[in-house]
Amino acid sequence: MASRSRPLGTPRAAAPERVAAFRTGLSAESRAAAYLIAKGFRILSRRWRSPLGEIDIVARRRGLLIFVEVKARATLDEAAEAVTQRQQRRIAQAAEAWLATFPKTAFTDARFDAVLVAPGKLPRHIPAAFES
Repeated sequence: MASRSRPLGTPRAAAPERVAAFRTGLSAESRAAAYLIAKGFRILSRRWRSPLGEIDIVARRRGLLIFVEVKARATLDEAAEAVTQRQQRRIAQAAEAWLATFPKTAFTDARFDAVLVAPGKLPRHIPAAFES
């Protein structure tokens, strides 16, 4: 049997590039949330997970509920291109799960937005970035 470099039950260290990507994502989500708050939205959830997927931000302003995908890339154009069809389906499924989990959330309209983040730029909010 091969010897182990770490004791059983010890978590494996994450690769440095994964740690960097995780930190970049957290920072981008924080910038996006602050930007939405400045636009008058109230953040209801951040990094909300379900078995169907994750929603980066759920926010509300008056009767409008938004499910937000945050993308951080080197440029805003690259961030916009990173919102794929597969992710859109995953977010739509997660949104259904969120609505089932929080049925008393009163709203008259819901949509899927994106907030794009790039170094040295203000975040770009794209209302109705995609449809479910």
